[in-house]
Amino acid sequence: MYIKRDLERPIKKYLSTPEIIAIVGARQVGKTTLLKHVQKKIKNSVFITLEDAEIRNLFNRDIKSFIELYVNPYRYIFIDEFHYAKNGGQSLKFIYDTVKGKKFFISGSSVLELTVSAVKYLVGRIFSFTLYPLNFQEYLSFKDSNLYNYYQKLNEKRLLEQVVVEKFYSLLEEFIIYGGYPRVVISKDKEEKEDVLRNIVNIYLLRDIRDILGLSEDYKILNLIKALALQIGNVISYQELSTTVQQNFPLLKKYLNLLEKTYIAKLVNPFFTNKRTELVKNPKVYFYDTGLRNAVIRDFKKLDIRQDKGVLYENFIFGELTKKNLTLKYWRTKSKAEVDFIMNDKIPVEVKSALLKPIIGKSLFSFIQKYHPEDTFIFNENILKEMRVKDTTVHFLYHFSHLREVKNKVEKEKRLSKNIVIE
Repeated sequence: MYIKRDLERPIKKYLSTPEIIAIVGARQVGKTTLLKHVQKKIKNSVFITLEDAEIRNLFNRDIKSFIELYVNPYRYIFIDEFHYAKNGGQSLKFIYDTVKGKKFFISGSSVLELTVSAVKYLVGRIFSFTLYPLNFQEYLSFKDSNLYNYYQKLNEKRLLEQVVVEKFYSLLEEFIIYGGYPRVVISKDKEEKEDVLRNIVNIYLLRDIRDILGLSEDYKILNLIKALALQIGNVISYQELSTTVQQNFPLLKKYLNLLEKTYIAKLVNPFFTNKRTELVKNPKVYFYDTGLRNAVIRDFKKLDIRQDKGVLYENFIFGELTKKNLTLKYWRTKSKAEVDFIMNDKIPVEVKSALLKPIIGKSLFSFIQKYHPEDTFIFNENILKEMRVKDTTVHFLYHFSHLREVKNKVEKEKRLSKNIVIE
């Protein structure tokens, strides 16, 4: 069963360019399915996987025969599970430089593996794209095509009937609880979703991490993942985490880096221009997928009876913005003023649960006073409104709001600040 992915568009955009297209991402996010879907629509193409021992041995040991069988007869060559190749980058560089007029597509299970095996040999020859778990728009297209089509036509400022808002939030709640891994999304019931998530954690992610690190036991890394899962949206303490995983600081940093490279968790760094008043060195932590996070702590309860409802909304917005390739930081002063996210070093974003009135918090007001952003966004459950605060337009949006306007504002800010240096 195929769920249409946003990444199809940029892949098809570069079909006629000479660069190799690399698709990276976590296990089970649908890289193979996406490549197969694209390949089936392209004439004179072939799909192969290096998980196949016979093909992999040919690629590793007899590259000229591999070229004769799988490259020369075709214009488009799709190579799945490329990270299984030994010296894959060198071999692909040889093919690319030797056989002209071919277009290659490769997939890898993580940035770490693909970088080591390929990218460093292919500088100037490769475009890399990340496939994440489904975003809410992709999820909606599968769950309710009529609501999705309606969603596509929505204007950010358009007021919705309460019954429509509730329909969106019902689906959003399921998405936040169980996440966007395709196999989870297509599962028939809650029990199956939970089983699939547990298997993704235990079989795919932990096994990969254990194998990469060469660990005989995975309980230390699992303890770290659990500790991070309980701290989403919070500034982490390296000392506390070192104690939790019983490892020294350099090894802890290695573990954290690996969790980022395998798309489990992301460390969001602080934004500052004044070290004296703003510098908070430690990052905040979020998970790329809230379903995976909930599986780690074994909590799939409804949002209304959860103490972590607010940070789950915050993590959801983190995921949606990250999947739009927006750069996120957070702002916190030494006097404890804090804004959840700063997009592309310019636009502040706050995430709330329910708001009774369109109120600007003291921390966000402090940021507006200091940096004078043209726009700011406040995601919440029940207010859709715009207002002016000093010279800033404040947009109150539903959590499920289409992010066209957000991204458009960011692109505008980038153009306006292109020649401005922040001191």
